[in-house]
Amino acid sequence: MRPEILFPLFAPITSISGIGPRFAVLFERLVGVHILDLCWHLPNGLIDRRYSPQVAQAEAGRIATLVVRVLRHHPAPARGRPYRITVADESGELQLVFFHARADYLEKILPEGETRVVSGKLEVFGGGLQMPHPDHIAPEAELAEIQTVQPVYPLTAGLPQKVVAKAVTSALAHTIDLPEWLDPAFQRQGGWPAWKDALDSAHCPHELPDLDATTPARSRLAYDELLANQLALALIRRNQTRHKGRQIKGDSRLRTQVLEALPFSLTKSQQQVLLEIDDDMASDSRMLRLIQGDVGSGKTVVALLAMLAAVESGAQAAIMAPTEILARQHHKTIEPLARAAGVSVELLTGRDKGKARAAVLARIASGESAIVIGTHALFQQDVAFQDLALAVIDEQHRFGVHQRLTLADKGRGVDMLVMTATPIPRTLMLTAYGDMDVSRITEKPAGRQAIDTRTMPIDRLPEIVDAIGRALRSGTRAYWVCPLVEDSELSDLAAAEERHRELQAHFGDCVGLVHGKMKAKDKDAAMAAFVAGDITLLVATTVIEVGVDVPEASIMVIEHAERFGLAQLHQLRGRIGRGSLKSSCLLLYQGPLGEVSRARLNIMRETDDGFRIAEEDLRLRGAGELLGTRQSGFPEFRLADLQVHSDLLAAARDDAALILNKDPDLESDRGRALRILLYLFERDAAVKYLRSG
Repeated sequence: MRPEILFPLFAPITSISGIGPRFAVLFERLVGVHILDLCWHLPNGLIDRRYSPQVAQAEAGRIATLVVRVLRHHPAPARGRPYRITVADESGELQLVFFHARADYLEKILPEGETRVVSGKLEVFGGGLQMPHPDHIAPEAELAEIQTVQPVYPLTAGLPQKVVAKAVTSALAHTIDLPEWLDPAFQRQGGWPAWKDALDSAHCPHELPDLDATTPARSRLAYDELLANQLALALIRRNQTRHKGRQIKGDSRLRTQVLEALPFSLTKSQQQVLLEIDDDMASDSRMLRLIQGDVGSGKTVVALLAMLAAVESGAQAAIMAPTEILARQHHKTIEPLARAAGVSVELLTGRDKGKARAAVLARIASGESAIVIGTHALFQQDVAFQDLALAVIDEQHRFGVHQRLTLADKGRGVDMLVMTATPIPRTLMLTAYGDMDVSRITEKPAGRQAIDTRTMPIDRLPEIVDAIGRALRSGTRAYWVCPLVEDSELSDLAAAEERHRELQAHFGDCVGLVHGKMKAKDKDAAMAAFVAGDITLLVATTVIEVGVDVPEASIMVIEHAERFGLAQLHQLRGRIGRGSLKSSCLLLYQGPLGEVSRARLNIMRETDDGFRIAEEDLRLRGAGELLGTRQSGFPEFRLADLQVHSDLLAAARDDAALILNKDPDLESDRGRALRILLYLFERDAAVKYLRSG
């Protein structure tokens, strides 16, 4: 249950005066649904209205707050001309200028003979000073209120700055002092204010440096958010490892047969990771390990060898993939190797229906199927294992933590192995996988060819098409990836279909198409035709980004490469260079390129090291954008910036470990305050892992 002290902050945003149904929709889009969401919406600029000279001394180009008397109204002489009002102080005159304004409204707020405060930007026009559309017009009594530094907030279409600023001010009025959850010595060392003071200060900048993420107020708020994140992950990990695991030791008989069937030897890196997994599985604590391996580094083989240890001990293993294409790809890789060792492998996807599905479920429940490969279908309620000992999850960032835990609940003390081919910078690793041990496969298997990556302007498309034609005639297979479409009625699907039509007109039936909206069986048919060589040029959307393995494909064309993130370009490029053929990747761009896009394409030309690429992507784009959408499984931070606050993240991780060591159930004064912190940042799920939670 959320603590009562936080109820006012979690009241609906509509309980703030002035936010009716129309604005509520816009505020929800901009910040969220609670009053607290407005408090987290920090300003990104300021307007200084303290400059308040006499009219005669006022400088054009500055924002000024002036006390003036209204002299005369000059209604617009013709349509399209401005309405002017002459105002003055004892030093001189000034024109207030309004376009498309109603005369009756202006006469009401600026009556002749009255004194008013006006604040806005000054300009020179026709040799005289004017203020077009003042931001503020108010009685003289409100001078002190206006003559301040005003925060400027990020907006969304339809929400004016004044409305957002007023709503934030109202939201801040709902905040109260909360019990202090920071370590006193650490707080003093940072010179950090109390939580409420930090929030008020962050919303009340006086100078531009006050907007910096490293100010004491903003650093404190960022640390609070990172501490909530790290504490929640530590509680999840402790809960997972608190339940006793099971000791799984294989005798290597199946593993030896598979290693003999492999056409290559394991790299040193693969062997090292396998040793770490074996140690975890042999202990009586539950394994929670992430394998990070670049595209094509051989994670699937390592996962299979780990699963065979479970099978050798008489239990079952499962591997879950985010898409059907990837699940089928794993089945294609794993099944022949497992068969060589006499191990039965089952594939379960959402496509299985009726009697066929019932038969698959029966084989899984009886234990006849030792290894099960599937999609989200694996954690549906009717899927029961006889004895699941190891669960492998591929491309974890496509799943949330709760989905990972749901699969683990299908067995007793299930060991968990997570794989990702998306290289993740260390700071993001801590925020998303702080509950896991991490292994890295850093080498590529022997025989992998380096990929020649080039950038070309898209207006050279005709000669690129000719070059592709020559390659196809020589027996090469190629991918043509269509762009992410932005700000357009055209979808990436429409772009792919149009490019497919054009290339098919050029090359005939050897051109295929695959995209995410296709029926699974059509998608599989297109992929199968590409694997078989019946299709030699495959036009695709980013659906091929993960897991597609066609060693014969050695050319990749990516249209509008400037629209893709670095990690995504790297993933796409990883679909080629998987065999012994020399491979080429062409990144087509639309000029002129911005600074970030140019840097991104240069990095792609310079390196194929996924870990370096991930760090560069974080530097260029920031964590919020790095892994795309909210659905990525990575936490979204409102106050912390992982590039700026990486030192605070490390401190938060150490702090969380120390806290749980000294006060495992958060029952001390600081512990109870930390419970409030978890609820404040909506890490409610972690609280239930406390014994007295």
